[in-house]
Amino acid sequence: MIDKMAEFEKLLKEGKYDSKVTQGDIVKGKIIHLEKDGALVDVGGKTEAFLPYKELSYKARNVKIEELVKVGEEHEFFVLRDESEDETVIVSIKKVNQAQGWNKLEESRRANESLTGTVVSVVKGGIILDLFGIRGFIPTSQLRIKNVQHDSLLNTELSVKILEIDQKKNKLILSQKQALQDEKADLREKTMQNLEPGQRITGEVVRVTDFGAFVDLGGIDGLLPISEFSWQRVSNPQEILKVGQQIELMVLKIDRETSRISLSLKRMHNDPWNELEGKIKENELIKGTVSKVANFGVFVEVCPGVEGLLPRSEITEETETPRIEDYLSVGQEIQVFVKRFAPNEHRLSLSLKEVKQKETV
Repeated sequence: MIDKMAEFEKLLKEGKYDSKVTQGDIVKGKIIHLEKDGALVDVGGKTEAFLPYKELSYKARNVKIEELVKVGEEHEFFVLRDESEDETVIVSIKKVNQAQGWNKLEESRRANESLTGTVVSVVKGGIILDLFGIRGFIPTSQLRIKNVQHDSLLNTELSVKILEIDQKKNKLILSQKQALQDEKADLREKTMQNLEPGQRITGEVVRVTDFGAFVDLGGIDGLLPISEFSWQRVSNPQEILKVGQQIELMVLKIDRETSRISLSLKRMHNDPWNELEGKIKENELIKGTVSKVANFGVFVEVCPGVEGLLPRSEITEETETPRIEDYLSVGQEIQVFVKRFAPNEHRLSLSLKEVKQKETV
């Protein structure tokens, strides 16, 4: 039978047909009559050939015959039994489709292509997938989803790559993981090629850490540092972003050699420092709120997104090193003296002791 099938495939590829109807041949014919259990076919022989329902298609199960073939349709048929024994010729469409299917599978394997098939059953150790009428096996280890004890995957479509194929042994081993990895690699390369600094892009938050968040841009993750979340101070990234959230960002930097991408959320909005140019002047008094206390001084927010530095040495005129907590605390509103304001450098130097000096003048 293997030799017959090999010859059958050869004829199929070459498009050659033998006018004599013999077992193992491929013949052309026309559907001339439909019956409940099959169809009569004119293949040019002495009598009509019979096409059993189960040989119509791999889909021939609980499907009406009229939905599979129509009277007058021409097809190629594989001769299962010839008329040498003075019996009805039995033919099959399914065998032709299967042979064509094996050819397509071989071509796909050589081209290293991904294929899409339908899950037809869940078995011990994996699942069975239909590809071109051929049943292939996906081991559990090659599935992205490990839990296959239920039937939720039935009739769903999966993208797979061929791991092993042997037509003579009717063996077809597939991998969903390999297909997904290759698809992700292709998507990652395409995404990298299309990204440019300054570009606005939409991504999905996949991980949030203390130092920032990782955002999937399409097969590749970019880093959104905590410093680029907002123009205002952010202490806890988890309070700003959640895993699964879709956000629009700006591409800051791209290192194509290391595939590293830096992102910004705050640069999607106007720089508040630029808004204050001409509104804040040096040697004048302004009001602000203490936003952070550090060993070297205090940060004072003078408007949303703009903080100035009040150094330890500018807090009091006392000669001894001051203990900052004795003078200032987070959330406290204070009036400060502007010593230097450079919005283009994002620098605002403040003084508290000069406020007292001005008050005493």
